[in-house]
Amino acid sequence: MKAMEQIGDCTLYLGDCMDVMPHLGHFDALVTDPPYGIGESGGKSKTRSNLANADKYEHLGWDDRLAQEEIDVARSMCRHHIVFGGNYYELPPTPCWLVWNKLNTGDFADCELAWTNLNQAVRKIDLLWNGMIRAERHIDRVHPTQKPVGVMQFCLDQLPADAATVFDPFMGSGTTGVACVQSGKTFVGIEREPSYFDMACQRMQDAVNQPRLFDDPNPKPKPSQAALI
Repeated sequence: MKAMEQIGDCTLYLGDCMDVMPHLGHFDALVTDPPYGIGESGGKSKTRSNLANADKYEHLGWDDRLAQEEIDVARSMCRHHIVFGGNYYELPPTPCWLVWNKLNTGDFADCELAWTNLNQAVRKIDLLWNGMIRAERHIDRVHPTQKPVGVMQFCLDQLPADAATVFDPFMGSGTTGVACVQSGKTFVGIEREPSYFDMACQRMQDAVNQPRLFDDPNPKPKPSQAALI
């Protein structure tokens, strides 16, 4: 571990997740977007479509291989699992895949899949992410495989209500952490690349500083059902 930052209820580690994970405890949920081993660590997508400006991403080599061992260790630390790109990994059969329909055009994939160990039916979210044309235009795209906050929020919404602590060993620019801040969940993330770690720290701080929109300053009593007997 090279550095650690505490921002609100978020704990962020700079380092290799295999070095950091042995020093952590257990969490309610693993929610992560690991490398798929398909070379997306800056530049591959620029051969596909001019909708995606991949030239600005530095080639850092983090997506040159699958992180099977890392995912196995991370799963052992958590009760509930959501793993984007799980179709590339050796994982057990599941009744519940989470499907992100990107509503895109060109030769990019129409959807992305997240494997889960949740005991529920397949769920889908439609959220535009078509290169530079995307629903969250107010959020800078600073990572080549960055997910929308709305997609990660959708993932968190699939977890049981008592899943309060979330772990992401492949934090990237921190989107899962931002969604956790907005959902009132405790987040622990690890990122090995200093530039992305710094971005994640800034995004987490910005999220902590921004009031949550669903916090009512004058909450009203919730109606309750009268006892039947």
